[in-house]
Amino acid sequence: MQKQLLRVCEVLEKVIKGKSDVLEQLVIALISEGSVLLRDVPGVGKTTLAKTLAGCLSAQFRRIQFTPDLLPTDIIGSSIYNAKDGELRFRKGPVFTNILLADEINRASPRTQSALLEVMSEQQVSADGVTYVLESPFIVLATENPIEYQGTYELPEAQLDRFAMQLSLGYPDNEAEIQLFKDRLHGDPAERVSEVLSCEELVEIQKKVKMVTVDESLLQYVLRVIGATRKDARISLGASPRGGLLWIRAAQASAFLYERDFVTVDDLKKLAIPVLAHRVILEKQSQYSGLNSVAVITEILHKIAVPR
Repeated sequence: MQKQLLRVCEVLEKVIKGKSDVLEQLVIALISEGSVLLRDVPGVGKTTLAKTLAGCLSAQFRRIQFTPDLLPTDIIGSSIYNAKDGELRFRKGPVFTNILLADEINRASPRTQSALLEVMSEQQVSADGVTYVLESPFIVLATENPIEYQGTYELPEAQLDRFAMQLSLGYPDNEAEIQLFKDRLHGDPAERVSEVLSCEELVEIQKKVKMVTVDESLLQYVLRVIGATRKDARISLGASPRGGLLWIRAAQASAFLYERDFVTVDDLKKLAIPVLAHRVILEKQSQYSGLNSVAVITEILHKIAVPR
């Protein structure tokens, strides 16, 4: 199974050049059942990445373009009156899929964004007093443009906390970018991706990830780091217990990817920034001084003693 996962990474690297670390983190989020926020400038391949991942899994893929006039029912679905039998029938929305791309999620109103809260947390949708459970696997890949703020709504903390990771592709280096140009001279390589892993195999992997052992000392380490974010005077909102749980689950996935049945402190440290940084909100004074959450989390990791 690990060979198939590494093959998924290889296929992603053929389409998204020079970003192996980010692609590995995306695969880790996938097998740990975590949703991902891709916060990046336009045109670096966020949508292409989501489509390629779906192609590797031969999974059902749907895209929602978030706009200010988008309604919650446009996401989860709505009840339609059937004149023939005089009954209301629920018509499922695009959220009923395996991989959901929420494109430019911050362009929709907070009310519409809230339609994803239940599905991201519990993998279910409630409508008209009925609960509909989504099939596994399920992951939300949301994109956000950090440059353009006109006509956008800031993601609320409750929404951010449900994303297991926040990732950024960034611009490729010169060598990767020229290769990207060559690969697309005669078509889009994302359209030629074939299945590497079935949805059934992915669900089985997700079950095995949960069986990876995490030592008590590592749980205490996670608690100390999480606690430090809540006590730091530069931080107005520290990481939540959900953040700690998702950090541990991601570390289990990392260990599984490298064919280990136990988590190491290195698994935790390499995933601390993508899992924790977007959950931490700095005090205004710290923000104005040019400090960012990545720097604060990095400093906390250096201060907290690692278990032996």
